[in-house]
Amino acid sequence: MNQNRSSQADAPLAFGQPPPLSLYVHIPWCRAKCPYCDFNSHAAGAVIPEGAYVAALIADLQTALPLIWGRRVHSVFFGGGTPSLLSVAAIDELLAAFRALTLLAPDAEITLEANPGAIEADKFAAFRAAGVNRLSLGVQSFNDDHLKALGRIHDSGEARRAARLASEHFAHFNLDLMYGLPGQTFAQALADVTTALAFAPPHLSCYQLTIEPNTRFAALPPALPEADQCADMQDAIEEQLAAAAYGNYEISAFARPGEACRHNLNYWQFGDYLGIGAGAHAKLTLPDRVLRQMRWKRPEAYLDRVSAGQPVQEEQQVAKADLPGEFLMNALRLADGFAPSLFEQRTGQPLATIQRQLQSAAADGLLDLKPRRIAPTAHGRRFLNVLLARFLA
Repeated sequence: MNQNRSSQADAPLAFGQPPPLSLYVHIPWCRAKCPYCDFNSHAAGAVIPEGAYVAALIADLQTALPLIWGRRVHSVFFGGGTPSLLSVAAIDELLAAFRALTLLAPDAEITLEANPGAIEADKFAAFRAAGVNRLSLGVQSFNDDHLKALGRIHDSGEARRAARLASEHFAHFNLDLMYGLPGQTFAQALADVTTALAFAPPHLSCYQLTIEPNTRFAALPPALPEADQCADMQDAIEEQLAAAAYGNYEISAFARPGEACRHNLNYWQFGDYLGIGAGAHAKLTLPDRVLRQMRWKRPEAYLDRVSAGQPVQEEQQVAKADLPGEFLMNALRLADGFAPSLFEQRTGQPLATIQRQLQSAAADGLLDLKPRRIAPTAHGRRFLNVLLARFLA
């Protein structure tokens, strides 16, 4: 037994067919930095260097091409920051470059994150004409008091108008909502969901506000609802959306049948993604290893380094021993879990590597183990951090 474990640990990794590949494009500017946000985003000045940044993104992609040569790109995601700050011409130029440089699938899901402000919302139709086929709208709340407490620069009227325009111009769109907000009551949390449902979004993201390090809220924490109140909000929101035929396919993601976000599903199934742009991350499976990269974070440094042909700030191979834990941190967020064969394909290791931990978690009611599917139980989903700790120790 010990010899078998030792040989498994010492055996070199060997991957066959690589997993699906996505492209992530980071736009690092916002009109204002929200006090809860810990993403790599920066308040835009009077003018953002759009032309230089678009050129840098294309150059960054060209530098990375040897790592993805011959692989089809199944989805593109413009994240941020606020990608909708870019002009329609910039998005059009980038998508044209992606089609020219990569094997972008004809039916690729192309998502753009947008804020509900009037200036961005007025461009929705043109973004759709440029090739964006899915919009993710950062509403957060339809309540003016809560939007103000979150430091958002749009109001409830703009949120409603943007949601209506999204529904008119995009067959596929997402509305982002938060709950557990400063001063928010149980009824107000459900009212936000009710308002969102009136626009018939194919996809909703509903997640609890958390205080992240290195944010303004971390330095000056607002008074938030108690943990039990937030748990009640979560339960009621899940019930409300289930009654409206939305499947809770991931911890904070709800979708009508066939409307799950393909780009994010690839993340959660431990697929590959190439990230370009300031601070973007990449995870790429090569024949004998899994590689992670991070681009330079500060926009100014990123532009300088790309011009020098060095967009990557950090690059490292994922240790073989870390691959099972990294896989499970993603796959166990999904209600359907994963097939044992997927674990072996994405980690290059047999399921026996984690068999002891799987059996222990199942015995404690955290996992449902079936021959063709391993998934978290309802208890395991609610206590996901406890479940994941079994595999990260």
